[in-house]
Amino acid sequence: MSASFRILLYYLYRPIEDPPEFASRQRELCQELGLHGRIIVAEEGINGTVSGESAATDQYMAAMQADPCNAGMVFKADPAHEHAFKKLSVKIRPEIVTLQLDAEEDIDPNVQTGRRLDPAQFHAAMKQEGALVLDGRNKYESDLGHFKDAVCPDIENFRDFPEWIRKNIAHAKERPVLTYCTGGIRCEKLSGLLLKEGFKNVTQLDGGIVSYGKDPDVKGRDFQGQCYVFDSRVGVPVNTENPSVVASCRNCGEPSERYVNCSWKPCNYRIFLCSSCEEADGRFCSERCSRLRSAESRE
Repeated sequence: MSASFRILLYYLYRPIEDPPEFASRQRELCQELGLHGRIIVAEEGINGTVSGESAATDQYMAAMQADPCNAGMVFKADPAHEHAFKKLSVKIRPEIVTLQLDAEEDIDPNVQTGRRLDPAQFHAAMKQEGALVLDGRNKYESDLGHFKDAVCPDIENFRDFPEWIRKNIAHAKERPVLTYCTGGIRCEKLSGLLLKEGFKNVTQLDGGIVSYGKDPDVKGRDFQGQCYVFDSRVGVPVNTENPSVVASCRNCGEPSERYVNCSWKPCNYRIFLCSSCEEADGRFCSERCSRLRSAESRE
């Protein structure tokens, strides 16, 4: 079956004078084109991922690129057979990625950010002596996949990074630090934060894991597992050169990239669970959640 849909991932750090008006125009454009997805608008820029019929996504990209304010915006596109989102959400937020720093400490990637490396440069840099490869995502993302030998912080929110850096790698300010994330947006700020914290040699994977996996020469080499994405796919392959699975079923321990949520709704914790174990024991992260769900059903 041919892929008649497409998923777009994009962002741009560019001042937006009137976020409510900009968001309203985004909503109208997406509704007109039948696009679904999540778009975040802030004074510092836009962060979006949308899905729709291929022709509609072409029209969306053309409309965005026709606006001089969006000059330099890069779209990453994946083919799909259907929508990757159930609906459209356009929200106005203080930041397009949330660090929650004070105004005087905030990071403007247009002023301070790490040097960009293309996929081939990043792959070569990972092999340099003393390199610290830092995953700029949350733990539930890196658990599904990460670069070989990367440091994957045990954090649940991007805003936890400042404290984590100060507690865990403040001693490594002389080492070359290579940052990466899904599509590049978080590392624009993370690398800037590291420079502000006194790290001397900070770089970032331009275009993130998504671009790394699409590079025809690198072919995702040395990325282990899958890349977590924030749509119905959950995970996407990256490495076609030397792929591997890093996740395992919570119950039986067998390799599994099947990422699901605990069936007890108040919990909703993400777990790796193979289909056989779910069939046998249900979709629960613990015996406690299983008991609570059973008790709930009896009420």
